Formats: sequence, structure tokens, C-alpha cells
Amino acid sequence: MEFDLNKRHCYWFNELAKIPHGSKNEKQLSDYIVQFAKDHGFKYKQDGAYNVIIDKDASEGYEDSEPLILQAHMDMVCEKNKDTDHDFLKDPLDLYVEDGLLKARGTTLGADDGTGVAYMLAILEDDSLKHPKLSCIFTTMEEIGLLGANELKPEDVHGHRMVSLDGGGECHTLLSSAGGGTAIVTRRLTYTDNSDPCLLLEVKGLLGGHSGGDIHLEKGNANKLAIRILKEAELAGYEVVLVDFNGGMKDNAIPREASVRFACNDPEGMKKLIKDKEKEIWAELEFSDAGFRVEVADVKCEKKMSENDSKDVMNMLYLFPNGFRNRSMVIEGLTTASLNVGVVKTDEEKIEIDALVRAALDSHTDDMLNQIKVLAELLNFEFRVEGKYPGWSYSEVSDMRDVFKKVCEDNGKELVVSAAHGGCECGVFKGLDPKIDIISFGPITRYIHTPDEELDLESFDRSYGLLRQIVEACK
Repeated sequence: MEFDLNKRHCYWFNELAKIPHGSKNEKQLSDYIVQFAKDHGFKYKQDGAYNVIIDKDASEGYEDSEPLILQAHMDMVCEKNKDTDHDFLKDPLDLYVEDGLLKARGTTLGADDGTGVAYMLAILEDDSLKHPKLSCIFTTMEEIGLLGANELKPEDVHGHRMVSLDGGGECHTLLSSAGGGTAIVTRRLTYTDNSDPCLLLEVKGLLGGHSGGDIHLEKGNANKLAIRILKEAELAGYEVVLVDFNGGMKDNAIPREASVRFACNDPEGMKKLIKDKEKEIWAELEFSDAGFRVEVADVKCEKKMSENDSKDVMNMLYLFPNGFRNRSMVIEGLTTASLNVGVVKTDEEKIEIDALVRAALDSHTDDMLNQIKVLAELLNFEFRVEGKYPGWSYSEVSDMRDVFKKVCEDNGKELVVSAAHGGCECGVFKGLDPKIDIISFGPITRYIHTPDEELDLESFDRSYGLLRQIVEACK
């Protein structure tokens, strides 16, 4: 199947791909959407976080209908393969089609949530579609903690019915989602001159994935595996002093790669131990992340961390809680609490660790954040929380869910409902308007937050047709 730019939802997705729009880099796309509103004579608002709200009056016959909110986030996760030459701050995505799947060469595709943005632009410009008053909300910085949505005010929510277009699976909707926040742990570092042999350890080949939807699948976390190898070497009697540690790109993506430079007293012995540890860990990951591998090489380093800093950093990373924590005893297969040590980065002054905490219950979120805080205090790290957001609680009665169910049945399909461990903006909107009735919706995508991300083009088309039917049914 081709990516047909004569179809307006495809046209708009292609236009979005030309504009860099990673998290915190949405201004250009936000301004583009504002210009779209101006060109079509729509009422709009752009706030300080570059969120955009566009309102369109109701069609004839729908003037007395309850307004309908459509919502999607502008930003995308910017992940790329290590050998890909791409600057997410200025380069357009290189789209291509393979076996009916839309992909981006060597990078994430941004279908999460470019499909929702494209759908809204297509719906807004379509004067043949019958609809109630529409309020289309384009948010920013969703992928780094729902930061844009958290800047919205109750008066920005122009209705009590909403379709969140950050879903997937065509005839599939969420019933609830997790809340959470990002724990950021930092420490100022002191460096000393180094004359000892140094090695570079690199963890590679891991699958990565979404830190909510994939956290229960026993995938390897590159940051945790790298520090495990070094800590076990230290416990075996090897002298290890860190130079720097860098791994992962986003707190909501399970890190696929990590690299560590360190000084040691026996580099040849360390190389053998590292390869032995690689075999042990590979056996643990054989059925969940079998691409795991470790590479080690000699390097020269003029500086290294002080022994005290290195010891505390290693202990911090080694003890940092990570991964699946709790599951639902009511909904089969639902993770209810987890952590992801997503990013570790070192510069000349400090080291920073970013971990995304997710939980269905605020008490679980607070407990995990408190554990990290206590550990940070014990090892003399600074601790703060950014982007804390509420969950979206289940509502037994939902008129919007009934509308969606009927549209699916009219198309010979059955509505599938589920709860999710991933965080989504629905919780923020529920906090702004406790009465709001929400469904989530979107086409079939796979491998989001990784360079293997793909969009099923047939589903992209079918889902747009379903969305049009949902909108028309909201009379």
C-alpha cells in the first residue's frame, strides 16, 4: 500500500514530518498550527508552553449538541540508530514505505502522536463533515512528563466529551492509565589526574521499548546492566574508578545502549570477567532480549572521578530501583507500578540520572519516589521530581464509550477495552474536569519510541474513517 498524499490525513502527516518536533522543540510546529488556524479563520489560543487550542463552530443541525474535544500531542520521542546521521533539531524525517508500513529511515517515526495531529488538521479543514462544536487541543512535551498539558487551565477545556487521539488499535480504547513523575538525581563531581589503564565498556543490542507498555516483558535496561557488570567486578576484587557513564536517551524509553569509561588495575583480567558476565546475562535474557552484547576496548583517559565520587555513583546506579514492581489483582496482565532508569549522563561537572516512575495509585508513586529520595540522601546526591501527573481513573458509565462501541459494531467489529500502565494526558484532563467523558483512539502502530517504529497505512486509513463516524455520531 502506498502513502497517498492525496488523502488529507496522509498529507498532513507528511507535512508534520518535515518540521522538527521533539519534546521541548515544538515551537516551529506550534506556530505552523497557529498559521493553519489563521488561514481557515478559526478561533485559536496559543499559550506559553506552545499548546494550541483551535475551536470550530458546529455544523448545521448540531448547534445544540454538547461540544466535542479532540486532543493529541505534538511532540515525538527522538531516538535514532547510532550509525544514523540525523539532527532532530533541524532535519526532516526520511519517510519510506515497506510492505504497507510507514517508517522513518534510522529514526523514530513520530506516529506517536503525529497521527492524532494529522487527524485533527484533516477534520478541522473538512467542511463536508457533520459535527458538534469542535475544540482541538494540540499539546506539547507529553513525552517528557505531560508538561504541556499540565500548563492548561480548566477554562481551556471547552466541553465534557473528549476523544484522546493518543491511542491505538482502531476499535480499541483505554479505560484508565497510570500517573507518575520523573525522579532526577544529580551529583557534582570532582576529577583527578589519571595514569592508570582505562577501558570503554559498551552495552548494545537491546530491544528497548516503551517504559510503560513494555516494562513487564523482562527486557534488558542498558544502564542497569552496565553498572551491574562493573559492580560485580568490583565485588570480585577488581579496582574500578569511573571516568564517565552515559546511557539511554529518554526517561520513557527503556535504554538500549550504554557506554562507560573507567580506570582499572588489571585491564586484561577485566576484559575476561566482562565477557564472562556477558554470557551469564545473555542466558538470563535469552528469551526476552537475546540481542544483548557487550563490547570492551582500551582507551586513554587523562582524568577520572575521585574515588569517593566513583564509589557513590556506582552504588547509586547499582541500588537504584528499576523495572516492574506491582501488577493488578483484578485486570489480567496490567502492571500497576514500575520504574525506568531511562537516562544517565555525565559532563565535566556532574552526573545526572533520570528515572520515570509510573503507578495507578498515587500512594505507589509517592512510595517509589520516596525510596529514591532516601537513597539519594544516603549517597549525597541531590533529588528532585519533575512532571508529576495524575492517573486516569476508570468510569463504569461512559456515553462516549457507547458511541465508539456502536460505530465499531456498524463496521462489523467489536470494541476492545483495556487499562494501560503507560501515562497519558487523559489523567490531566480528568483533573481539569472531573466530569469529562473520555475515550482513546488511534491507528495500529508498532515499536513506538524506537527507530523501528512503524505505522500500518491501511489502519491509518480505516481509523480516520472511524474517527469521522465517531464525530458525526456525537450529535
